[in-house]
Parts: sequence; C-alpha cells; structure tokens
Amino acid sequence: MYRPLSNGLARPKLFPRQHYQDDCCYVNSDSEESPPSPTSSDSSIDEDEVNRRVKPFWPKYRSLFRARGFRLDTVKDVRLFYIHRVQQPASDPCRPTPYVFGHDELQDDEALCPDAGFPDNLFRGSRISDSKRIVVKAVHAGSREYSVICALSQPPLRNDPMNHTIPVVDLFKLPGDNIAFIVMEEWSSNLMATLGPCCLTRFLSAFRQCIEHAVFLHKHNIAHLDISLMNLLTDYRGHYAYIDYEISRQFDKSSIPLVYDYRATEVPPECDKNTGVNPYKVDVWALAVLILRACKLTGYWIPELMHVIKPMLDEDPSRRPSAFGALQAFDKMTASLGYQLQPTCSESESH
Repeated sequence: MYRPLSNGLARPKLFPRQHYQDDCCYVNSDSEESPPSPTSSDSSIDEDEVNRRVKPFWPKYRSLFRARGFRLDTVKDVRLFYIHRVQQPASDPCRPTPYVFGHDELQDDEALCPDAGFPDNLFRGSRISDSKRIVVKAVHAGSREYSVICALSQPPLRNDPMNHTIPVVDLFKLPGDNIAFIVMEEWSSNLMATLGPCCLTRFLSAFRQCIEHAVFLHKHNIAHLDISLMNLLTDYRGHYAYIDYEISRQFDKSSIPLVYDYRATEVPPECDKNTGVNPYKVDVWALAVLILRACKLTGYWIPELMHVIKPMLDEDPSRRPSAFGALQAFDKMTASLGYQLQPTCSESESH
C-alpha cells in the first residue's frame, strides 16, 4: 500500500551518502558501510517467512535501478517537491506547511530520501526517460504477492480490460538476496479526490471498476483478501486500480478454496468462527463495505445502491452473491437509473 505525501510534513528519513557506492549495481553485503538487506531469514524458508514484509537497504540497489531506467528519490527531489507545493496559493486546502531543510545531515542533495510516511519496503522515484513518477515495492522473491503480480501484470492477463491492477512498469528478482522489486506507476490513494469525483457518473464508474476487478480476479482463481479504500488508487482520469496483494491467494482450480486465521482491513462475521472461510465471499463483503464507506466520505448516496449492497453483506456467506452476481446487480441498477458505464464483462465463472 502507498499513499501521496501528506500535508503534514514529517521530517524525512535519510540514507547518508557515505553508506553507498554509486559506481556499482551491487554492494558487498559483508561491508561495514552497507548492511545486508534483511529479507525473511537465512534459514529454511517457510510459508509465513516468505510472505513477511522485507526491509531492504535501498542504497545497495540504487545503481541497479538506474541501469534499468529508474532513479530513486533524493533529498534534492523532495526539497523541490515541497518548494513547488508551498508556492501554491495560501487558500489551496492541499497546500502543505513549509518544510525547512536546515539540518546538516540533509545538506547532501544526492542522498537517498525515503518518504517518512512509507513502510520500509516502499520507495518513491521516477522513470529516467520521461520523469514519470513511480513507487517501488520490495517483496520476498518467493512471496505470494510477487507471484500474483507477475501473473496480473504480464500477458495475457495484463491485456484483459477487466484487469484493474495498478500498472506495473518493471518487476525483477535478485535470487541471491531473496528479494524482488515491483515498480509501479504512482497513482493517488485519494480515491474520491478532495471533493469526490467530478460527477455521479464518475462515482458509479469507480464502483463498477472495483467490482469488475474482483470478478476478473475470481475468474482466475485469485482472491485479493484486502479490498478497502486504502488499497484502491486513481489516476484522476477516470481509471481506478487495486494495489497491495500481500495477503492475496491464487488457488488450484481442483481444490475447494478456504483461508484460515483471516486478518485484513474489512473482516466479515464468519471469520470469528475459527474455521476456514470462502475467500471469494470475503472479497464480496469487503466490496460492499468499500461502497458504503465511499458514499459516507463523499456524501453521494443512491437509495437503489442498497439493493446491490444488502445481499453482499449477508452474514451467511453462502447467501452472498458471487462478485459476478454483484456486478450484474450493479449494472441492472445503474441501467435503471439511465447510466451507461461501458461494461467490459459479459460472462464469468461463478465462485
């Protein structure tokens, strides 16, 4: 998960320049000046270990990213960003409080500067060729997240119009370090923007893309398992995308999918029973909660939405519709109100 720089400007973290060497793609992990990038463990790797968050030493990989066409943000980049932001009109609600880089350790413009609001496994940057903003996520090379993202961001799934995964511009493994990197376009986590979508059509389109992506995932035996407003982004051009597949699962077609000890942002009631739960119906519940929260945040409300949402929130997961059933109900509701949202889905395997 990642989010834009906040208006309250916390003091950035910093990697001092003397801790990395800029003239090589890899730094010796045994060097006193370059601590190893902790992944999960040097011992035998188990399921829990490979899916824990990693904490890479980012300067070690700086030249590698440059060789692949990306640059990680430096103190200079962050300073210029804030200078630009504080020059906005004082009446602008998004204008941040001025930040002064007055500390000696921040004087090196070329030192890497992680976002203090990010976890250690995320880093901002840009693509060298066109200055396009990116966010890099470090994961364990054997993690479920990397496996799922690989499937979703490469043909044929990448080209499916139902796929609303955040655009991935690069991804690669470093087996020697048991680490992998996912390079994503930087979109905004303010899904509904400051004042909400520009119109009700855009608002409904956001919901449709959210539901449609769940249909797409389930069709390919993938459950996201952490659907929430925090894990949906927008490019403010009418496109919405899912992120954060840390606890997602891809299931074997021949098996009955169940998840145990489920923990996420939105937890349905069946998870309190300490038994295996249907992951697809967990996603359906979370979608309904997402819609309710978005309506509350923006002030938009359509009474007819309850006809779609109520079955999705049934306490008995067996009575909840599939994601595809929810999408059909949503399309029927919007059509009855005169909205045409350009559906891209016509059929799906039901879960």
